Amino acid sequence: MASCFQRPDINDDSVNDDTTVLFSTSSDSPEVESYTLSPPSSSSTFQLYRFPPQTVAHQYSSKTAAYTVSVRNLSYTIHQSSWPWNKNPNEPKPPIINILKSVSFVARSSEILAVVGPSGTGKSTLLRIISGRVRDQDFDPKSISLNGCAATSPTQLKKKCGFVAQEDDLLPLLTVKETLMFSAKFRLKEMTSQEREERVEILMQELGLAHVADSFVGDREEEDRNHIRGRISGGERKRVSIGVDMIHDPPILLLDEPTSGLDSTSALQVMELLSSMAILKQRTILVSIHQPSYRILQYITNLLILSRGSVVHNGSLESLEDAIVNKLGLKIPVQLNALEFSMEIISTLEEDKYSSLKARYDLSDNDREKEDAEAELMQANYLMCQLESNSAEKPQSLNSLFEILVLCERFWKVIYRTKQLLLARTMQALVGGFGLGSVYIKVRNNDEGGGGGVAERLGLFAFSLSFLLSSTVEALPIYLQERRVLMKEASRGAYRVSSYMIANTIVFLPFLFSVAILFSVPVYWLVGLNPSFLAFAFFTFVVWLIVLMASSLVLFLSAVSPDFISGNSLICTVLGAFFLFSGYFIPKEFVPKYWIFMYYVSLYRYPLDSLLVNEYWSVRGDCLVFHQQQQHYCLLTGNDVLKSRGLEKDTRWLNVGIMVGFFVFYRVLCWIILVRRVSKTTI
Repeated sequence: MASCFQRPDINDDSVNDDTTVLFSTSSDSPEVESYTLSPPSSSSTFQLYRFPPQTVAHQYSSKTAAYTVSVRNLSYTIHQSSWPWNKNPNEPKPPIINILKSVSFVARSSEILAVVGPSGTGKSTLLRIISGRVRDQDFDPKSISLNGCAATSPTQLKKKCGFVAQEDDLLPLLTVKETLMFSAKFRLKEMTSQEREERVEILMQELGLAHVADSFVGDREEEDRNHIRGRISGGERKRVSIGVDMIHDPPILLLDEPTSGLDSTSALQVMELLSSMAILKQRTILVSIHQPSYRILQYITNLLILSRGSVVHNGSLESLEDAIVNKLGLKIPVQLNALEFSMEIISTLEEDKYSSLKARYDLSDNDREKEDAEAELMQANYLMCQLESNSAEKPQSLNSLFEILVLCERFWKVIYRTKQLLLARTMQALVGGFGLGSVYIKVRNNDEGGGGGVAERLGLFAFSLSFLLSSTVEALPIYLQERRVLMKEASRGAYRVSSYMIANTIVFLPFLFSVAILFSVPVYWLVGLNPSFLAFAFFTFVVWLIVLMASSLVLFLSAVSPDFISGNSLICTVLGAFFLFSGYFIPKEFVPKYWIFMYYVSLYRYPLDSLLVNEYWSVRGDCLVFHQQQQHYCLLTGNDVLKSRGLEKDTRWLNVGIMVGFFVFYRVLCWIILVRRVSKTTI
């Protein structure tokens, strides 16, 4: 029993010294020979590639044992939540919805088991539970076993299972090879860089992606937005998704509707690929699939047909035909295969299954004793495997520094290739800087009776703040796109959310600093602000902090927003409220007491005060406006300007500390929300 989750040596005659890798379309690989995958009736031909034994020694030395997945009496229910304010004891309790009801089956290695059924029958839920994408409190450790050992937790299943969701959550601005390489760096930290490179090259050959290794994963929206050409096809994109979850060579692979959205040829290619993986690498593969074509059915070993969460058939296509024809006495139409016809008579199959279950309860005493013995054996297996899991299955410590470096590399690639973001930020900074500079060019200073240009400077600073804080909204779609990839990768243990946040901060610090310089240089010297170089350096520093605060705010709001429309509305509302209570429109003493907190949390207040102090602190003793008749009589000094804003002390560095605090605060909030979402995700 102690060997249930161990890795025995793989010494199989079916794996020769020259390793076979299927489904490649590359033309520059060594020694090609044709190979037709069973069943022989299929006309699809693969290309076999033979690599020297030393090239793939590591790949097969790390191969895990063949696994048999046994599911017994698996049920899953959800409770509809009632309104929290509804405390009426006479109100009926919300109904319990049974998603899965006593599902039992066995999936063996080197085979493909297809979960079939109408929409809403629990196919996706079943695969998510088996792959460990379920909350701990909803997991039954006695219902799923691997090689006879009960799975003790969803975490254990995640380590053994690769799960490919129906949606392809990929970064469109990475190439196929880069996508697989980043996945290898996250999931295969124990390997050297050369070993990971070899692993990715072999996997691309196996997936038939070698000819598109340098093509962008892409999607239609990104192709139009960033003018990127060479986007891969839908079938190739699906194979990339499979490769991302196969990179660590899991013995069990689960795919949620891998053929949905593909044309018939691409769907057939995906199923041929999965069949080759199951046979040559002894993988246990489970797929959910809607009514497959007859050619696809040839690659499916067993069918698990679900109806309203219950199993109505578990077996091969031949056994399904036999049940329909001989047991039910029905004739399958010529234009339909047995599976398609079973979907039309699903209620009849369900009634027949109910009759069989009813007869099963009429067992003899010997049969009941046999079932009791099996239950006791399962209980013993569960206890022994639990002990082994507690001692042997220790969580692998993650190298945070390595994760941060890899994430930084990926962030840089995405930012560099997001031409729209680069162009928008650059043009906004330059046009904003030169535009404001041309409007306020050589603003009045010691102008008699004209206010000394104080109102113009205050207006310039206020508008600059509004412009800079609102200019970061265009990053929202990028954050939303990355969020789903983050949810998938972090929930599968690829890296920590904290590593993601740190890498995001490291990459955006210099990027936003360049934006601050592009804006500050033209506007500062065209307007003719304080000529001191230290004052200019501090002005640039404050502009940098402004865009950093805005970036953190957008990142935080992107974590709580479900989509772009609601996120954009939320950002505009928050920024508008902050601007209103910045002190520019309403002085502090006129703000109602119940709104005074907004004055202190406004992102506009502290940089606005800092810019004013930076401009007038060094000239607080100088006269800005003289009396028109009495030239020796001063009407306004720099100190008067500061006092009118309540700035009697040099609070520049205090405000800097508060702005840095806002920058960190919103990122910590974002980290907390993302950690919580990752812990609940089932992607």
